[in-house]
Amino acid sequence: MSAHAFDEAIALAQQPDGSFLGRTSAAYANFIGPYGGITAAQMIQAVLQHPARQGEPVAFTVNFAAAVAEGEFTIEAVPARTNRSTQHWMVRMLQQGEVVTTATLMTASRRETWGLVEAAMPQVPEPSDVPRQPLPHRPVAWLERYERRFIEGDLPREWKGQDSGHSRTRLWLRDAPERPVDFVSLTAMADNFFPRLWLRRATQVALGTVTMTVYFHADTAVLQSTGSGFLLAQAQGQGFRHGYLDQEGLLWNQSGELLASTTQLMYFKE
Repeated sequence: MSAHAFDEAIALAQQPDGSFLGRTSAAYANFIGPYGGITAAQMIQAVLQHPARQGEPVAFTVNFAAAVAEGEFTIEAVPARTNRSTQHWMVRMLQQGEVVTTATLMTASRRETWGLVEAAMPQVPEPSDVPRQPLPHRPVAWLERYERRFIEGDLPREWKGQDSGHSRTRLWLRDAPERPVDFVSLTAMADNFFPRLWLRRATQVALGTVTMTVYFHADTAVLQSTGSGFLLAQAQGQGFRHGYLDQEGLLWNQSGELLASTTQLMYFKE
């Protein structure tokens, strides 16, 4: 049985100096360079694979400093500080000796406390009641790696520059073929939303992600119980101004448990 394309894409080999060697994946190619979600997944995978790592991911921020070129890359993951229950990591991806991506990750040993979730999952149709989105005639490769069922806020059918009045998207989402969700795949899916500007204005302006943060609300046990089921993913823009826009996202499992929240900043050109 062949490995899942996602697992092949995040495969890293630790080097004698402690760094990790990886390679871009054609299966997750985007318009220019790789899908940002797979780059983020490779970065967090380096820490999760590191022998000095303690605890589970709690907060992860990745900064896309330059386009990642096709081919090999090196990831350096260094624990900046280790406390009694938390650990703080600094991560860099390099190609030809130059930094193309940076990240920080906080891991922690979770403990049982009082808790609640205010971000309740909205009432939406079941995945089986929502048709699967057909792929574009000539899709970029990474779109084929996900099953996406849009409830609202799909891409505009006509690019006429008309204001839609909102930028909210809700969809059911999972890996294709199915794969049990874990911290690495959850990180990749947090970048699955198309730019909110495209929905709000119905105009395909040039843009790209500058930085993305993921906060993990689920622990390993919750992710294991989620299995390979669909996630309800919701995203909405907050501000569009002076060449930059932000968007926030939420991801729940089918049981209504909040797995992660995410924020993202993008630049755009006109």
